[in-house]
Amino acid sequence: MKIRMVMLGKTRRAEFRALLEDYLVRIRRYAPIETVELRDSAAAARKLQLDPASTVVLLDAAGKQFTSQQFARWLGERRDHGTRELVFLCGDADGFPEAIRRAAIAKLSLSALTVPHEFARVVLAEQLYRAFAILAGHPYPK
Repeated sequence: MKIRMVMLGKTRRAEFRALLEDYLVRIRRYAPIETVELRDSAAAARKLQLDPASTVVLLDAAGKQFTSQQFARWLGERRDHGTRELVFLCGDADGFPEAIRRAAIAKLSLSALTVPHEFARVVLAEQLYRAFAILAGHPYPK
């Protein structure tokens, strides 16, 4: 299963970029992952190509919240049921255009708290890594 993180805006702060890159390297031990940074929602509307066969998940404050164990189970189910590509849409402060939001089959909330979008990317990457580690029985999640 391939994972793609589609993000609006650049990850500008070096410390967030470094953390994100560290988790991407870790995730690649379990699954291929790529990131796509689009300048803004207008660029997303013009450039973003979503395969209809992909499972698209929108990060949204109103989305479903999981514990790390529940998220790992959810991710494992997607993987085990043959999901070829899992796309996470990580918006900026204004989010994605409605047409792209409608492509999402699920909405995920990382926290009830409001967090900066650059930090949300790092949290998502860390939780993806943690989920794969849980599924593999690795001691990291403890």
